[in-house]
Amino acid sequence: MLKIGGVLAGTFLILVMTGIFDVISDQFLFYARVARLYTQEPDSRIAMPLQDVTKRQVADTWGAARGVGRRHEGQDIFAPRGTPILSATNGYVYKIGENNLGGQTVSVIGSGGRVYYYAHLDSYAPGLEIGDRVSKRTVLGFVGTTGNAQGTPPHLHFGVYTFTGAINPLPLLTDRTAPTITEKKPQETRTRTRLVSRRA
Repeated sequence: MLKIGGVLAGTFLILVMTGIFDVISDQFLFYARVARLYTQEPDSRIAMPLQDVTKRQVADTWGAARGVGRRHEGQDIFAPRGTPILSATNGYVYKIGENNLGGQTVSVIGSGGRVYYYAHLDSYAPGLEIGDRVSKRTVLGFVGTTGNAQGTPPHLHFGVYTFTGAINPLPLLTDRTAPTITEKKPQETRTRTRLVSRRA
């Protein structure tokens, strides 16, 4: 029994010293957070992923033919190269990577386990990592033409995926409002009167 305790203590020490323990605990924490998202209702409204684009400016290309036997599973949102891409929802960065169709991509998992897919990125936001918590104000990357978008005008391919497959994101999208800047009015200065104790 003492040998088993020593082996466990030694293994634990090695895991801590090599940093593997931190990686394992971080992954466990990430999966626990994701599991909690699955218990929540999915968002019925999400924010436009580009600040200065309105829903009316997006041509509905959901389901359009994309080659032989393939349909468009998202919306293409056109903007100048380098335009910041914001998360459409709160959640966690689920995947960062590259593939033939999407080029540089980021996936965010949100409430209800929905996955929000951002593709054709010119570049990723500096420091963005898998497991990062994101809000609707988090920059994920920048509009580009990577993947099969090479030779087309810069745009973001935005997709939403559920347990049953892709759904059209356009009905869910809402326009972003410009951030409101509130100015604090200077407080009025008051003349303070000194209180004098009249005790004798």
